[in-house]
Amino acid sequence: MEQKDIATPVRTKMLLDKYGFSFKKSLGQNFLVDTNVINNIITASGITEQSGVIEIGPGMGSLTEQLAKRAKKVLAFEIDQRLIPILEDSLSPYNNVTVINEDILKADVKAAIDEHLTDCQEILVVANLPYYITTPILMGLLEQQLPISSYVVMMQKEVGERLSAVPSTKSYGSLSIAVQYYTTVEKVMVVPKGVFMPPPNVDSLVVKLTALNEPAVAVNDEQLFFKLTRGAFVQRRKTILNNYMSLIQNSKEHKEDIISWLERSGIAPSRRGESLTLQEFSELSNNFDKFSNLSI
Repeated sequence: MEQKDIATPVRTKMLLDKYGFSFKKSLGQNFLVDTNVINNIITASGITEQSGVIEIGPGMGSLTEQLAKRAKKVLAFEIDQRLIPILEDSLSPYNNVTVINEDILKADVKAAIDEHLTDCQEILVVANLPYYITTPILMGLLEQQLPISSYVVMMQKEVGERLSAVPSTKSYGSLSIAVQYYTTVEKVMVVPKGVFMPPPNVDSLVVKLTALNEPAVAVNDEQLFFKLTRGAFVQRRKTILNNYMSLIQNSKEHKEDIISWLERSGIAPSRRGESLTLQEFSELSNNFDKFSNLSI
């Protein structure tokens, strides 16, 4: 008899009972139990038989199983040691899956790619991300500039909205800028709470991030660029001048230099950070070293 998909309430409950597994709230464990949602995620990712796929937080393998059916290889990172024997069981029919019992935030992802995915034509990330660490996972992968062509990832809806947000909107912030610096962002689908076991407290959003061949704007110093973007949003209701007065060393002595730097970059000191575009932040960053009195 053919094995039923893992992504059903019945099969997931069977595995839970078989292994006496209990969910850890601290790990943000919400397992997908809806094959339609998983099929939509897979379709959006454009996986082929030559794709290598990285998954983060496979849980019991509901998404992993469907990835394994379509991709050349799947490399999954799972932090919870208790899930490893369950995954070995649920994914036993598939010989193209490697599960690494490691925290993705501490893992050497480049080394893992070099070891497991070098014979794949492209590398994609497809995952239902743990909601409590979505931002550090995404930024960690993007900042390492790994050979990943796209990300199709599910996250808390509110966080997903931030990724594609435009200036002068409530959701726009330093995360929007960082993600749009590296990728183009596309919303795929809203996912209701009820397709998870146990259901989370919020709805979810699947987004597709397609890596740009080069960053969206040219900056001389990426580290400085990101410091300035984060600093502009420390207190959203404050002006860009007041936020940077808090960020820049000895700012009271150098207030006139800060104003000159802003104006030279085409930014009125009275504007708020949420109104600035990526291009304007790049101008600020690239002009910063012209004012030798200023340091962060």
